[in-house]
Amino acid sequence: MVIVYTSQDQIYAEPIFAEFTKQTGIKVRAAYDSEAVKTVGLVNRLIAEKNHPQCDLFWNNEELRTRQLEKQGLLRQTNSWESFGFRKRQLVINTNQLKNPNCPRTLLALTNEVCRGKVALAYPLFGTTATHFLGLRETLGETNWQSWCRALAANKPLLVDGNSVVVKLVGSGDAWVGLTDSDDVRAGKREGLPIEGIDLREFDFFIRNTVSVIRNAPHPEAAQKLFEFLQSGAINEKLCSAGAVEGFAARGVSITPPTIDWERLVRDQEAGMTQLKQIFLR
Repeated sequence: MVIVYTSQDQIYAEPIFAEFTKQTGIKVRAAYDSEAVKTVGLVNRLIAEKNHPQCDLFWNNEELRTRQLEKQGLLRQTNSWESFGFRKRQLVINTNQLKNPNCPRTLLALTNEVCRGKVALAYPLFGTTATHFLGLRETLGETNWQSWCRALAANKPLLVDGNSVVVKLVGSGDAWVGLTDSDDVRAGKREGLPIEGIDLREFDFFIRNTVSVIRNAPHPEAAQKLFEFLQSGAINEKLCSAGAVEGFAARGVSITPPTIDWERLVRDQEAGMTQLKQIFLR
């Protein structure tokens, strides 16, 4: 048996685990997160279990929290984590707004007063939205970032519990445009929602899937097998076909833009989160 905590959507992860069990005979017991507190709940659980680990492997669908766990000594000392696929942050727009000149097409335009109350985003204290906002803090610089965040909050965005909800709000027409992940845009289009995804040309942001083995994992040999399995080309192809990732991105493979100083981002994470709470507290 191998025990996995994962923030990957269950609809994508379950078939992968079933295939692993079929090939190896090793059963997978998985704990998934909730849409509202994406990743953060599982990370807090891992931290709480540090002295008595219950989990073998953490499949995280973003990078920041994995690096946080590494810095705090919760991952095994050698070959602790790897990335194996990426998504993109995107704007999602209702197709009825494609000809609307007032509908934002850039991150900075989300603060335009003309779209007040017409922008949707996941509450930026969790998941990829939090990671994206903290990455923007590194890119824009402290002063410009705070100004943008405050202007965005003042524009009364629709703050919701997760990126998939953002897509649904835009699809229903309750919002003109939203900030979300590329896999959620794909899922919405499969459901027939009238939406299109727009790449963030001025502040592109790529999100790596990561897999890590917990220090003192209760089933280290099984964990290593699943660690290797998730990085295989066949699994990346399955995830790409399903729309969970855009392509392959190993830890040593550069994805540009952006160039993020991850060491500094992890170091300054708590300060950035405190500022986000003050600005977007609902």
